[in-house]
Amino acid sequence: MTTASERAGAWHPGAWRDHPADQQPSWPDADARKRVEAQLSALPPLVFAGEARNLRAQLAEVAQGRAFLLQAGDCAESFDEFSADQIRDKLKVILQMAAVLTYAAGVPVVKVGRIAGQFAKPRSAPTETVGETELEVFRGHMVNDDAFDPEARRPDPERLITAYHQSASTLNLLRAFTTGGFADLTQVHAWNQQFVASSLEGRRYERIAGEIDRALRFMAACGIDLGAEAGLHQVDFWTSHEALILHYEEALTRRDSLTGNWVDGSAHMLWVGERTRRLDGAHLRFLSGILNPVGAKIGPEATVDDVLGICEALDPDRVPGRLTLITRLGAGRVESLLPPLIDAVAEAGHPVVWACDPMHGNTFNSSSGRKTRRFEDIWDELRGFFKVHREKGTWPGGVHVELTGDDVTECLGGAEEIFEGDLDQRYTTTCDPRLNARQALDLAYRITELLRDLPED
Repeated sequence: MTTASERAGAWHPGAWRDHPADQQPSWPDADARKRVEAQLSALPPLVFAGEARNLRAQLAEVAQGRAFLLQAGDCAESFDEFSADQIRDKLKVILQMAAVLTYAAGVPVVKVGRIAGQFAKPRSAPTETVGETELEVFRGHMVNDDAFDPEARRPDPERLITAYHQSASTLNLLRAFTTGGFADLTQVHAWNQQFVASSLEGRRYERIAGEIDRALRFMAACGIDLGAEAGLHQVDFWTSHEALILHYEEALTRRDSLTGNWVDGSAHMLWVGERTRRLDGAHLRFLSGILNPVGAKIGPEATVDDVLGICEALDPDRVPGRLTLITRLGAGRVESLLPPLIDAVAEAGHPVVWACDPMHGNTFNSSSGRKTRRFEDIWDELRGFFKVHREKGTWPGGVHVELTGDDVTECLGGAEEIFEGDLDQRYTTTCDPRLNARQALDLAYRITELLRDLPED
């Protein structure tokens, strides 16, 4: 695939610098930032062009209604909370959700993590005030620290190097888990975390795991060589993050030796956020020229012209699997705002993946001041998303959620309810509230019912 900008010879990794760049840190030392960029440019890419092409092929199956996208992970990764156990537990939740969706709904699942690079967050204001003290806002550990202290909040480009190395370590562990036996389907029982196993969701999951065991034993009894079926013993697990800090993304962009196209080596998939998707902006300009599959968050203020402009900028060649539109419209607005967007994109001939982010449009502050989300609002937006696609005869291609493998109390509700008074018990996120493993599994079961209700071709 070559983009229109590449055919014109106009695109290069630094082309974004000629466009307005929102949400970029005010680096206090430009020379230090340039030295870090040079260091990053000399380091190996974290992912490779062939992997990005393989993910695009899998997303093409989603775009054509033959698979389902599960994109999930942390709101923002942390330098402070980083261990093999945390990575494993997050992967467990995603594997559990994928197993539920695949087995119960009969849908192949493309598994993409918000992981190994999701260290920066866009913010609604450049500063934060506590009492009479005003400091630069926390922008994620890639940029500064969350401690409310002038030195901690000072943007430090050396953090880009730390983010790279932590991403590399995370990727190494993910690759070991997904190809070295942990993701083997015979280990399906081992994915059930201790704090989930005794819950209603965990017991439902164990029943599915038991059915998978019986199915595998039946196939073996029929003479099928299960050892030769690679898909039963390892999985493709892809990484993604918001392409927010453009100096970092540019520094990790490399030429694909096979095609000559540019590949962002920081992740398999990148997306542009609701706050940075302006049509004349630097973020769309950067994403327009890379080979990787890309996404765009679409909020309630997006017009039909906005969405068509994004499609033309990021998918001028109309390549299935290239572009995922991730809607975050809010539970009360999805059924009115989504239909004209679907109609316009279909009429323009863009074979996009439609995915639903049911979390960001449903965030509010609790009475105690904690940022939170209600599980039922998350569910209502997903239900509305599926309803619109069912009425339009289009494929509701995926879900994009923030979750953790930890037993947190950050989102309200779920099968085993979390109430406002419970939020302070285990509220550990550095930014937005996440589903815990029980809530994530509850959501997966509900999504299977929505998938079963879709008309068959």
